[in-house]
Amino acid sequence: MAALIEVHGPRSAEERRDPGRDGFAALARIVTGQQVSTAAAGTIWGRIREEFGGRDPRAEEAAAGETRLRSCGLSGRKASYIAGLGREIAEGRIDPDALEGASDEAVIEELVALKGIGRWSAEMFLMFHLGRHDVFSPGDLGLRNGIQVALDLDRRPSPEEAAEIAERWRPNRTLASIYLWAAASGPPA
Repeated sequence: MAALIEVHGPRSAEERRDPGRDGFAALARIVTGQQVSTAAAGTIWGRIREEFGGRDPRAEEAAAGETRLRSCGLSGRKASYIAGLGREIAEGRIDPDALEGASDEAVIEELVALKGIGRWSAEMFLMFHLGRHDVFSPGDLGLRNGIQVALDLDRRPSPEEAAEIAERWRPNRTLASIYLWAAASGPPA
């Protein structure tokens, strides 16, 4: 980790956090970013914000706006997931903002019960919406690539191997993740 800090400079677990975003918008942004590049997710989210007047959509707007979401470049499945999340929240079946005090596992359990939210999405919510400092997502390809680069491994570790390796970074696995994503992206320009 010291070598990554030397190459990439000081980083913070807070640098990717957006505390002004409500729980629905945070989850919608995470769904937008599932299985696409960071750049593509940013572009699509920018279009969504533009479609909703230059701001994050509210849950009730997304619930009724699946067609609008698709017009921004989301797949039909992702638009359906976000609209469904909007309905769940607008109808009071879940309140992601009320999860602040829950344990990490309780947050994950609550969120993965929602259609379109898997463990990776719940872990990103923990890291970047709730600001938890000791979260690691072993299934994240970028993190596994970062471990391979950082530790100069011959192959990318499996999710199980990545989780085991990440134990050495407790209680700061979120910050370690920031550096591993930087490592996976290559040296700074």
